[in-house]
Amino acid sequence: MISTADFSNGTVFEDEGQIWQIISYQHHRKSQSAAVYRTTLRSLSTGNVVEKSYASGTKFREVPVTKREFNYSYDEGDKVVFMDNETYDQISFPRAKLGAQANFLQENMMVLGVYVDGKLTNIELPANVVLEVTSSEPGVKGDSVSNMNKKATLSTGFEISVPLFVKEGEFIRVDTRTGQYIERVKQER
Repeated sequence: MISTADFSNGTVFEDEGQIWQIISYQHHRKSQSAAVYRTTLRSLSTGNVVEKSYASGTKFREVPVTKREFNYSYDEGDKVVFMDNETYDQISFPRAKLGAQANFLQENMMVLGVYVDGKLTNIELPANVVLEVTSSEPGVKGDSVSNMNKKATLSTGFEISVPLFVKEGEFIRVDTRTGQYIERVKQER
């Protein structure tokens, strides 16, 4: 059994018959009330992301989790195909269960297959990836206050907000969990 005091990002537990993985959590305590843990959770069976609050000290069943390295191979309709690096088996996984992470898949990317109770339930991408900016609006210098952003399309087809100084053809690091720009990266072609 685990309790809310054991929460950390990535923790997997069972609540109300569903298996959840913590994306993020915060501990809140107001002056005259009991402490509460506010969490953002991903259902490992459906891929849906929800926000839930738990009273401090709530206990849950800890779920045994094993992880195996996979290599992203290709898309096949509404499924994504990975190769298991140990057995070389081809594994299909529903694209919908990947959620927004599917926007960051690149050829030959190493990912982790998450097995809960012996069943493949989730795919974990690296925390951040380097992608090329394939198109972006030109930034107008002197026309802004600090921290102005513009839209940019990445090599995977995903569109994000980037600072005005990022140009087409440059490489940037993107957080796969939030889909946000982290930094510009110098990369040889």
